[in-house]
Amino acid sequence: MTRKRGLSMTRNWRDLSYLHSGTPKQKAAGRAIEQSAIMQRLQAFDPVLTGTIPLDIDIATSDLDIICESHDLDQFAEAARASYATHEGYKEARLLVQDVPTCLIAFFAYGFWFELFAQPRPIEQQNAYRHMVVEHRLLLLGGADALRGIRQFKQNGLKTEPAFASYFNISGDDPYQALLDVEKWTDEQLRALVGRIRMHKRLR
Repeated sequence: MTRKRGLSMTRNWRDLSYLHSGTPKQKAAGRAIEQSAIMQRLQAFDPVLTGTIPLDIDIATSDLDIICESHDLDQFAEAARASYATHEGYKEARLLVQDVPTCLIAFFAYGFWFELFAQPRPIEQQNAYRHMVVEHRLLLLGGADALRGIRQFKQNGLKTEPAFASYFNISGDDPYQALLDVEKWTDEQLRALVGRIRMHKRLR
């Protein structure tokens, strides 16, 4: 089935070759990333594509979310500005995300909005990456039904993490934290969760 192509319980997310054998949107994203040379130009900041497009749960408004590690956000902004400040819609912002200094940069190029997100912490410790990893595991176990369900929630206006929490009935006041809590679950626990969801849907 096309939507499950390439899914495995673990993946090297720094290797973007999966985009070139993926869906039409993933292939287009791969071309845009290559044309922008963003992975090469920001190589010093360990850029990694995250978000919905790698997971094939993107909708029409989905952008290319690229997270980076930078312990000098001024240096990061200067590097991005030097390469992309002339692109349509270029803007920068500084903010605290859960008390972590963060630099956000957005611009439009090669048919996509790019959103760069830099923090002074390793990629694997950033929430966007952690969310993507656990969501990938859930999608692998949930299969095509989960893909369709998550997409439908997103098309109805839910953000990605609330959509996963709703579809998989993951409890908690904060769906973003709830997904991070699920990150620690074993594959067997996740399979049991998916099994309960399937049983519930059959009984409805």
